[in-house]
Amino acid sequence: MLEIQSLAAGYGARLVLHEVSLRVGPGEVAAIIGPNGCGKSTLLRCASGLLPLQRGQVLWAGQDLLACRPRERARIVALLPQMFEGPGELSVEEMVMLGRTPHLGAYGAPSARDSELVHEALLATGADEFAGRRVGELSGGERQRVMLARCLAQAPQVLLLDEPTSHLDIRHQWEILALARRLARRERLAVVLVLHHINLAAAVADHLLLLDGTGHVRAQGAAADVITSDHLQAVYGVPLAIVAHPKSGRPQAQALWSFEDDEGEAAKQSSNTELL
Repeated sequence: MLEIQSLAAGYGARLVLHEVSLRVGPGEVAAIIGPNGCGKSTLLRCASGLLPLQRGQVLWAGQDLLACRPRERARIVALLPQMFEGPGELSVEEMVMLGRTPHLGAYGAPSARDSELVHEALLATGADEFAGRRVGELSGGERQRVMLARCLAQAPQVLLLDEPTSHLDIRHQWEILALARRLARRERLAVVLVLHHINLAAAVADHLLLLDGTGHVRAQGAAADVITSDHLQAVYGVPLAIVAHPKSGRPQAQALWSFEDDEGEAAKQSSNTELL
């Protein structure tokens, strides 16, 4: 069980997150949603040990995860960052092999098993089709798949994915989220996703955490308890209707505005101005 307990964190004197708690067990997918700047990425950075906490704890199997040595922690937690990080001159295969670093021996030479795991990670993310290319030659979506492959090669128990569907078309969004859910179920990983797309989060997650604009928890739990008109309008400040997905029955948010209405109103105002 990954447990985040009463976490408070920020940058300098400015707190971004306030008393945030979350529990994710092996085999479960949790999604963090909320407006820009509410602390979603900061929460993942804290959980991975990249950002110190001001208060609270991050536990794995009841032990303080942040007290572990970095190499030991990297065998437990893998983080897919929001932005690409790494030298562009590396080949895709070399970049994914970096995920095996916490498991390599004293001299850092990869074994046949390491190469096999890298190949499996490339296949799982669909990045095998450009394995021989340089990372710097890839599109944003292709790089995203390569960095996810690096996370999988790391063979973690906790997978933290910060906006894994950014830069991806609808097909690859579906494939990446289906892979995240499959890894949780089959490999018993605890998976935490940061997503901006409310409906994707509701579709894929077992547990949702909704942060408000001040970094406090507005709601958390099953999708039906979090994806409500009251919660979403309070956090995002726009009118949204909630309907059931026709296949899964999970809640989906629909915007209650029309750009055609805006254009009609603008045309009406322009006409009134001309009459004056």
